[in-house]
Amino acid sequence: MNDRNKLIDQTRRDVQHLNERERRPATLIGIIFYGGTLGLLFVVPIVGGAYLGRWLDSLAAGYSVRWTVSLIVLGVIVGGYNVYRFVKDKL
Repeated sequence: MNDRNKLIDQTRRDVQHLNERERRPATLIGIIFYGGTLGLLFVVPIVGGAYLGRWLDSLAAGYSVRWTVSLIVLGVIVGGYNVYRFVKDKL
């Protein structure tokens, strides 16, 4: 029974600690990291799509940018979805 009471007390302290952290105002460094994360979540799929599309276009005969443009557009869509999910989870 003693172990159970210790576990309950520790859980209660952890919950209080988390509640206190939620009430603290955001710091400047936290805001910068948040913005940087949003930027990376949006930009990485676009850049990855551009490189993959360029490579696929280089395999095709003749000059074509179909894959590049298509995968950049797909990267914008995926990046937007990533940002949406990230912001939705944080709010």
